[in-house]
Amino acid sequence: MTTRTRKSKPAPAGQLVDLVCAFCGGKGRDPFGIMSPLATCQVCEGEGCVKLVEPTAGCAFCRETGVHPNTRMTCSVCDGVGRVEIAPGSVGCPHCGGSGRTADCEDCPWPDSVFPCQHCQGTGFVAGQKT
Repeated sequence: MTTRTRKSKPAPAGQLVDLVCAFCGGKGRDPFGIMSPLATCQVCEGEGCVKLVEPTAGCAFCRETGVHPNTRMTCSVCDGVGRVEIAPGSVGCPHCGGSGRTADCEDCPWPDSVFPCQHCQGTGFVAGQKT
């Protein structure tokens, strides 16, 4: 198993990789210390890393922080990992411009929305066009 940070070279598609937990920054502790400064991170269960299958991309909705915008909760799109699994050949979401946020969608009636884009489910990516 390879350990990967955001700057490392991607592994081949379909390979399981270890990624640094974005929610706790790899420390294995709750970053907000709500229950206790020694509380275990709920995302990586104290391990400091999580496993995903390649290919992955940074979570557009939380901007790779693992934290739901404007809260202290885990991101509802990436579950706090900071990265999401995407299908090979995925392209940027044309509705939100790849931001993963409903507020940025051209057809959104709520410009201040805190919800993920319904077209890409907040990932910022949609399946590529078949030609």
